[in-house]
Amino acid sequence: MRVLLIGANGYLGRFVADRLLADPAVQLTALGRGDDADVRFDLASGSPGALTRFLDAVHPGVVINCAGATRGGARELTRHNTVAVATVCEALRRSGCGARLVQIGCGAEYGPSQPGSSTAEDAVPRPGGPYGVSKLAATELVLGSGLDAVVLRVFSPAGPGTPAGSPLGRLAEALRRAMQSGDGELKLGGLGVQRDFIDVRDVARAVHAASLSAAQGVINIGSGRAVRLRDAAAVLARVAGYGGVLHELDGPPGPLRTSIGHPRNEPDHAAPVAYPYPDGCGSWQQADVRTARDRLGWRPRINLEESLADIWMEAACRI
Repeated sequence: MRVLLIGANGYLGRFVADRLLADPAVQLTALGRGDDADVRFDLASGSPGALTRFLDAVHPGVVINCAGATRGGARELTRHNTVAVATVCEALRRSGCGARLVQIGCGAEYGPSQPGSSTAEDAVPRPGGPYGVSKLAATELVLGSGLDAVVLRVFSPAGPGTPAGSPLGRLAEALRRAMQSGDGELKLGGLGVQRDFIDVRDVARAVHAASLSAAQGVINIGSGRAVRLRDAAAVLARVAGYGGVLHELDGPPGPLRTSIGHPRNEPDHAAPVAYPYPDGCGSWQQADVRTARDRLGWRPRINLEESLADIWMEAACRI
């Protein structure tokens, strides 16, 4: 099976590439903006016609799109998450390759949900920010394209390679700095949200399964269990061997309100700088993952503690 992987150098794409390369039945071609891609192409600025010509030359059986942007203003997010997907869909429609499309969506497309609930694929999407809006628009383009296509809505990926600017990445960096300086007290903010964390390697397994299946439509990829960020912080501290005290600043009132990694010499009356989870999904999100089990034969295998241990291992290398 010849697979064209778009975005192979991204956070998710690297693990998807590793998973596909481990399958001897897969012939993998990577397309992206980086110099190490097999073919350099920018979806946000390239034309559908140019991509069509490449598809006709390579003739993949599956196209997997892991490319996209998680940060930036509405214009940048729209360009990289929506316009880019429109280019892929149009090129596939024009091409004679007849490839199946596996599009990586995200849980942020759903927006806030009721605490205690599990979000299924038939929930009405109400994204709470420009990132979720741009990804939802991409999903709608895929679903309306008439292609053989599936969208995997990935909830909160974790594990090795987690970006340093993400909430879990910031937690790890705050712990690293505290341990490096011998700080016995770490004050953390923005830990009240609950998210469905899923290891990036389990996401890669789901993408592989989706590329081999005939499933279409939207399929949630998550652990099926919401975890409070403060609990993840406590586990991260334990696997790091941090012997100090963690103080949550936006729980019960404390003597000092500050943010993750805020300098200790700030005055006690300094206003807190919150680090909310940047997905526009409010305080709670938990995936209903029964569709992935039933249609892909997929279940998560890696627990959050292992994911956090791998995040810490990378952060510790900077000590």
